[in-house]
Amino acid sequence: MIEKQRVGRTKRPGNKTKARVRVFEGGKTRLKSDTLATEEPMEIRLVTGDVRQTVAVTMRTPGNDFELAAGFLHGEGIIASKDDVKKISYCTDPEVDAEQLYNIVNVELRAGLEADISPLERNFYTTSACGVCGKASLEQLELRGCPVVPPGPVLSPEVVLSLPEKLRDAQALFDSTGGLHAAALFDAQGNLLALREDVGRHNATDKLIGWALMEGRLPLSSGVVLVSGRSSFEILQKCLQAGVPVVCAISAPSSLAVDVAREFGMTLIGFLRGERFNLYSGSERIAD
Repeated sequence: MIEKQRVGRTKRPGNKTKARVRVFEGGKTRLKSDTLATEEPMEIRLVTGDVRQTVAVTMRTPGNDFELAAGFLHGEGIIASKDDVKKISYCTDPEVDAEQLYNIVNVELRAGLEADISPLERNFYTTSACGVCGKASLEQLELRGCPVVPPGPVLSPEVVLSLPEKLRDAQALFDSTGGLHAAALFDAQGNLLALREDVGRHNATDKLIGWALMEGRLPLSSGVVLVSGRSSFEILQKCLQAGVPVVCAISAPSSLAVDVAREFGMTLIGFLRGERFNLYSGSERIAD
């Protein structure tokens, strides 16, 4: 049982929230302070002149919000590089309630960029668990013009097996909350380049790719992405858009994730735990 503490919003929300929890253990009960992963809605708006249009609402852990917005729009094919973005900022419109001040992100696109947001208009609500519903099919990815991922790099099995421990060691928020997913970017030698955490695995991936976009690192043609949960169609879609050749997951892939990997020449690894992993696609990138 969790007893909520009433705390007014006086500043930007953090990624952790304190709560009082009643613990039942060994036939006894006690009260203690617990640390929870913060989960709040974030609305993404596209800005064109004086027109603001909501394209997504996601339940996320506050932090790296601009990366989340950029990564989401990149994964949906709305933007291709940081040059497509003129400005990203929190909404400061007078009518916005103070409680939501840091929960609305405006993305102003460069002049002349015509974005097709019709697929997003049909269903723009996303949850931390499953991402945007009603996603594109494999055929729609092909129509979007996603290219087959070029050859390389080649990883040794030892490098692959070393990745989960490196991801876990870098999860600072997970250590204090026990309730966050992570997405990490490595190079072919297994060096950790970046890591992002969130209550949603899709959000963590969007934050990671959004970071790469804003740093001008796309495409990630020599990168390896590891996600802490399972790999779904959406995870593969986002990585494909970013040019990621190797995607690894601690848990299982979905059938459509495997289809995407095989169709577009990606290496997909699942059940990466301990001293083993399953290779579902792209064996040419794993050394014998």
